[in-house]
Amino acid sequence: MTDFRAPKGTEDVLPPRSHWWRAAHRTFDDMCESYGYGLTLTPIFEDTDVFARGVGGDTEVVEKQMYTFTDKGGRSITLRPEATASVVRAQIQAGGVATRFKGAYWGPMFRYERPQKGRNRQFYQAGIEYLGSSSPEADVEVIEFGYRYLELLGIESVEVRLNSIGDPADRATYRTEITEYLNSRFDQLSEDSRRRIDSNPMRVLDSKADADVVRDAPVPLDHLGDAAAEHFAAVRQGLEDLGIPYVIEPRLVRGLDYYNRTVWEYVPTTYEAAQSSVGGGGRYDGLFEVLGGKPTPGVGLAMGIDRIQLAAPQASESPLLDAFVIAASHDHRAQARKLTAQLRRAGVRVDMTDRDRSMKVQFKEADRSRASVAVIVGSEWDRGEVTVKRLDTGDQDVIAVKEIESWLRG
Repeated sequence: MTDFRAPKGTEDVLPPRSHWWRAAHRTFDDMCESYGYGLTLTPIFEDTDVFARGVGGDTEVVEKQMYTFTDKGGRSITLRPEATASVVRAQIQAGGVATRFKGAYWGPMFRYERPQKGRNRQFYQAGIEYLGSSSPEADVEVIEFGYRYLELLGIESVEVRLNSIGDPADRATYRTEITEYLNSRFDQLSEDSRRRIDSNPMRVLDSKADADVVRDAPVPLDHLGDAAAEHFAAVRQGLEDLGIPYVIEPRLVRGLDYYNRTVWEYVPTTYEAAQSSVGGGGRYDGLFEVLGGKPTPGVGLAMGIDRIQLAAPQASESPLLDAFVIAASHDHRAQARKLTAQLRRAGVRVDMTDRDRSMKVQFKEADRSRASVAVIVGSEWDRGEVTVKRLDTGDQDVIAVKEIESWLRG
């Protein structure tokens, strides 16, 4: 018999573990509504050039990690390794951004990497994109969103690592200096970094393999022009006004080519893994033009749900159901089913068995389902009452049927 297993670098998320995922998704959706970010759905696969041009041809993502294939029509298609380029492509296709656009997404991304803790080949991201605004206040709002999201999920001691990589003109000046530095240490660099000296030397700062070599390298933050420096100062002031702690990380450049000016990462100091960041983002004012659109500023973030789950407090054995309805006899199953349907329509989390079973078996199923209470439908139903039993303590009460919904919510 064939032993089928999930592909390497992927994993199944099943109950009860998935209860945390559902709560994380719900929290994200609620925050998006509070901040004004509308749901944005884009295809899981795109024309390969959307990512090759948008993400950057000499990035590790494009060179080594993309899942690219030729479809039956002979087109080169890639499973999305990230979502920002897709959202920008969608906005260009829709006619561009007239004033401002605030969109949010949640879903799987794909990168062919060596699987390890916090790094899968299929992983999940939740992100927001704030398009059409060049104001530092947009950067502050997006950074705050990610920080507050982690707070709501119980992630403590989060360090916001912040940097500015300047504007294209600033980087042109910086490029000369960093190239000279890297060439002077050419023999000490990894093969990938040697190759990137001419194409994108700033990316070498992001190379973990060359961390010791670039420790004393010049950094973009020391080469900001007046406009970028003023923007960065305003971002810092905005974060301080909101009470969001941050540290300046001058070698932070992020792994994708489309960023400019503000970049950041969220790192829980209590989370230990090869990939310590649980999310991050930055400004990408030139991405629209790269993908054929009109000049449009933008800033966004992506939160790594898989990593956040690993960094989150251990999920408590909290109830998954508010109630489990138990029929005391065969004759009471119809009333039990009626009550179950009534409570579900009212938004109460409730379940019952799918067939005639003894009360003992039904109670065992109630325990396995992690319900708070059992609602027993028996002879008292004729008096308009049911018996409720708390499954953790065994305490029982008799409650009027018309009051059971409010009792369960209380």
